[in-house]
Amino acid sequence: MFEQLKPVPQDPILSLLADYRADTHPHKLDLGIGVYKDEQGNTPIMRAVKEAEHRLLTTEKSKSYTTPAGTDEYNQLARALVFGADHAALRDQRVVSAQTPGGCGALRMGAEFLHGCNQKSRVWVSLPTWANHAPLLAGAGLEIVEYPYYDYATHGIQFEAMLEALEQASAGDFVLLHGCCHNPSGADLNREQWHAVADLMARKGLIPFVDMAYQGLGNGLDQDAFGVRMLAERFPEMLVATSCSKNVGLYRERTGTLFIVAANRAEAQTAGSQLFSKIRSHYSMPPAHGAAIVETILADAGLTASWEYELAAMRERIQGLRQQLVAAIAASGIDGDFAFIQQQFGMFSFLGITPLQVEQLRQDYSIYMINSSRMNIAGLNQGSMDYFVSALTEVLSAR
Repeated sequence: MFEQLKPVPQDPILSLLADYRADTHPHKLDLGIGVYKDEQGNTPIMRAVKEAEHRLLTTEKSKSYTTPAGTDEYNQLARALVFGADHAALRDQRVVSAQTPGGCGALRMGAEFLHGCNQKSRVWVSLPTWANHAPLLAGAGLEIVEYPYYDYATHGIQFEAMLEALEQASAGDFVLLHGCCHNPSGADLNREQWHAVADLMARKGLIPFVDMAYQGLGNGLDQDAFGVRMLAERFPEMLVATSCSKNVGLYRERTGTLFIVAANRAEAQTAGSQLFSKIRSHYSMPPAHGAAIVETILADAGLTASWEYELAAMRERIQGLRQQLVAAIAASGIDGDFAFIQQQFGMFSFLGITPLQVEQLRQDYSIYMINSSRMNIAGLNQGSMDYFVSALTEVLSAR
């Protein structure tokens, strides 16, 4: 039977990472893989995480199973972080949540839950969106429909086109929105636009599904959660998927959360029973170590303050790199306006060059990014900035 199988092409981002690791160029740059890097080019373990692990090493008494949802303590703290401790949806007990294997697990289990609610509903995703969104959602049986989002010419949001497309959605369809730090573009909705999208969805009977993988890396923990919190006030039903990979640096620990907001406490409990049953048949229990780290941090005021301080430093470093990159490109004399880079948020932006130019950067200068020209701003540092801009100048001058 197995001889009938055909090989599946390697994921382009993971393939790019393998090529980067094999490259021996002394000035090679990885601007492709989506991980935060510090000034030394490392992806460090946050100090609050190390302290939490030290405490767990001495206090943890068992490696027994938790539950399909994870621990109650983790979920309570995660809900407060995302919605705000005093949010009406929490007071009314309208939110049920489950710790999941990373943000991917949250997205997939959210899709499984939605497919169980209505097998004929569609999920609308932005064009472009994170490459793994469609496989995760379609793999659960959901039909994928795209709405225009990023304008490659203006480097901003095609907002009117987005609204026009969503006017074609049917009642009961789901709309996947990026909570902050849009991946891959870095172009985020402003508050007025969030309200306009909410107005349309409410009028059309659409259900929000928010992916917030970068809370705290855009404008701040509370500011980045504006869209989620506003929608939870206005909509009787919605889903939110979050991740601790970027903002707590727990990439390989696979720590995420799925939140389901229902109309009332009774419906939330029913939704939870459906979700937990699906979790039981997929992976039974989530991994516990990453969640225990997050729980330890958020339950301790000192560790929370330490984590928030370090997260703010990461955010400010990315914002600073954006400003420095724009200034360095302008000083180089490159033809074109790259100011949009400092107006965007999070780790990613499209550089706006062609796939052939991306390939030339890779072949001639060992600078790695995916063919769409999405680059991880955090992959730059003070030592590599001039090299990158010089290489970019050479590539663009040859066009």
